[in-house]
Amino acid sequence: MADAIKVLLVDDHQVVRRGLRTFLEVQDDIEVVGEAADGAEGVDRAEELKPDVILMDVKMPGMDGVDALRRLRELDNRARVLIVTSFTEQRTVVPALRAGAAGYVYKDVDPDALAGAIRSVHAGHILLQPEVAGALLSQEESTPGQGRAGSLTEREREVLGLIADGRSNREIARALVLSEKTVKTHVSNILMKLDLADRTQAALWAVRHGVTG
Repeated sequence: MADAIKVLLVDDHQVVRRGLRTFLEVQDDIEVVGEAADGAEGVDRAEELKPDVILMDVKMPGMDGVDALRRLRELDNRARVLIVTSFTEQRTVVPALRAGAAGYVYKDVDPDALAGAIRSVHAGHILLQPEVAGALLSQEESTPGQGRAGSLTEREREVLGLIADGRSNREIARALVLSEKTVKTHVSNILMKLDLADRTQAALWAVRHGVTG
């Protein structure tokens, strides 16, 4: 399974981890490479195993999911984090997304939908429900990068619009007839120019400023 998506499970409930592992291990393109019972252990395992995607609970003893996300960002860990939570309140989900999560699903998600979500965030997509995206925008008193739109080139604005549409780098490359390497360079330039941390912030910035694909 050399090309399989490597997944790390981080949840304080062993039965949840066991259920997730049981389902994911039957997927031909997904490999569970490890487990952790709290955020601190999850960070350590992420650094050790270098997973592509981390399924992360929010509420855990010790270091919770939000603090673990912040720590992963400090370490420049490139894993995409998909929050798996039983909490539906925006006050629980929004901080995790602001800390760098690529999206979230609920623990009662349909198994096939979970596998699809893993593939989606691994491909570079951002999984945001409209009401949560709205909450993120409303909580931003001042959006980073405001007033810097003029520093973007026309091509960078095109790339940013496609990021806001949830397109992966591969899909952006195909749409604009560019190489993926060139798209990655554009994305890096966009984040630098707008002083943004990740694609989620870039997508929200684009929505607020009317930049669409």
